[in-house]
Amino acid sequence: MFITPAYAQGATGSSGLADAFASIGWILLVIPIMYFLVIRPEQQRRRAHAAMVDNVRRGDVVVTAGGIVGKVVKVLEGNEIMVEIAEEVRVKVVKQTLLDVRTKTEATGDASAKAEDKK
Repeated sequence: MFITPAYAQGATGSSGLADAFASIGWILLVIPIMYFLVIRPEQQRRRAHAAMVDNVRRGDVVVTAGGIVGKVVKVLEGNEIMVEIAEEVRVKVVKQTLLDVRTKTEATGDASAKAEDKK
């Protein structure tokens, strides 16, 4: 009527310690895989986007998150830029909302060096 102790024990008779180490081992194996497949690439994309945003200059053609394509007229103080989306139509845009810089202007030092080379 009652269950005897022989049936209540596991089939192997082990204490389950090996099973605990096996499940912890899988968790320890998944953590580095997730780091290299998910976390690290996202950090690299975030760094690349921050560098792109920091290097926006006047004259660059940019695309915003809303899909607006315009030319940077002025880099304002803080984290804003003035973008001309049509003739005499200018809007303030937060730098972090930029998705892409399509046409980059040359640095001022490079432009003067190229002008001297043409002479």
